[in-house]
Amino acid sequence: MSLIDESTEFGRRVVRRLREESVIWLTTVSASLAPQPRPVWFLWDGETFLILSQPQGHKVAHIARNPHVALHFNGDAHGGDIVVFTGEARIATGPLPDALMNAYLDKYREGIAELGMSETQMTGEYSSAILVTPKAVRGF
Repeated sequence: MSLIDESTEFGRRVVRRLREESVIWLTTVSASLAPQPRPVWFLWDGETFLILSQPQGHKVAHIARNPHVALHFNGDAHGGDIVVFTGEARIATGPLPDALMNAYLDKYREGIAELGMSETQMTGEYSSAILVTPKAVRGF
């Protein structure tokens, strides 16, 4: 059974946003148990979110201590169009499949260039792959 019920208006909206959005907010939990939201680039492969991070990034340390995370999109100007995922994150320990990494780079090619980086520089600097498996989705 899929996490997202595409037979509903909400489910179709979730799928559209997963396909069209370039930024999602990742919330991790710090050592002091404070929520730490931050906007991140992501790739949704139908089951898992891929997020690249600098290895020394706080989110990597947070996930190593506590894998429980939340992800959400920005709402609209009226507080609607809310989509929130909760789940567990892990740091990948080996190389990602080429198809997954290529899809991520295809999605963000323009953004990487705007940062003044090559794809090789990007994947070198942001070499920690965070994989988030959502367990629930909610919103309105």
